[in-house]
Amino acid sequence: MKLYLSSYKLGQETEVLQDWLKDHDNKIGLIINSRDVFPDGERKENGIKSDAQDLENLGFSVEIVDLKKYFGKKEELEKLFNKLPAFFAIGGNSFTLRRAMKLSGFDELLQEHRNDDMLYAGYSAGICVLCKDLQAIAVMDDPDIDPYNSNISAIYEGVGFIEETIIPHFESDHKETELASKAVEYCKQNNLSYKTLHDGEVIIKDITKETKKVK
Repeated sequence: MKLYLSSYKLGQETEVLQDWLKDHDNKIGLIINSRDVFPDGERKENGIKSDAQDLENLGFSVEIVDLKKYFGKKEELEKLFNKLPAFFAIGGNSFTLRRAMKLSGFDELLQEHRNDDMLYAGYSAGICVLCKDLQAIAVMDDPDIDPYNSNISAIYEGVGFIEETIIPHFESDHKETELASKAVEYCKQNNLSYKTLHDGEVIIKDITKETKKVK
């Protein structure tokens, strides 16, 4: 699985995504659940449409993926992994997205398919959930908001593809840049490894190759 992890929106390495399209089906699933903390309405809808349009402008064929439809239905969600070679998770609340991944089994499916020729891309909350530890992210995102009334506690353990805590929007022209600096201080005070990303910056990793090296 190839990871394309942007601080905000598509970032400045879009040629990597265009190269992906040269050798793969152009279908991509747009995961929207980090926005479930926000009320439905035109603003929310337009934001999702904007993210979809950005991908379509690169040549992707976008399918909206709402993980709520798959809560408790991991086997049905598995069919999406067989149908879609790529996913893109948008920004919002990291802990809401993490809950949605847990309730649908998406997190387990990512682990099961990590050695497949797939792409996982995203920004902000969409990349924070891949980290090993989300404690510092609680400085930026409210961990206790539960729009699903799931009665499960906030999940501070991420999917674990990234060892360090990724802190997006650091020293950027973004409304959360001050919170990003506070998250960095939290990491320093608690001896947590971290990596900052300025808006525009992207982390690109191939965890399939990493797995093979371990073996």
